[in-house]
Amino acid sequence: MAARSLEIGPAGIRAARTIEILRTQRGLAQRQLADRVTALGRPMSNTMLSRIERAQRRCDVDDLAAIAEALAVSPLVLLRGPSTT
Repeated sequence: MAARSLEIGPAGIRAARTIEILRTQRGLAQRQLADRVTALGRPMSNTMLSRIERAQRRCDVDDLAAIAEALAVSPLVLLRGPSTT
């Protein structure tokens, strides 16, 4: 079985950019958002969040849902991009 590509596609890049935009619009530091996500039951360090925002780490569906909840938006907002916020 061939190894799966870890390349982040267009939807992942859009989500990463949107997460960063919404976080900064809300005046949250990465540590604060990571703490909110952790409090929702999805452990996340600020390093993990930083790597997600820089599209250096894949954001799985559970991460995406928890980040969206922590930002008080629908996961679809993160997938569609900053123009839908």
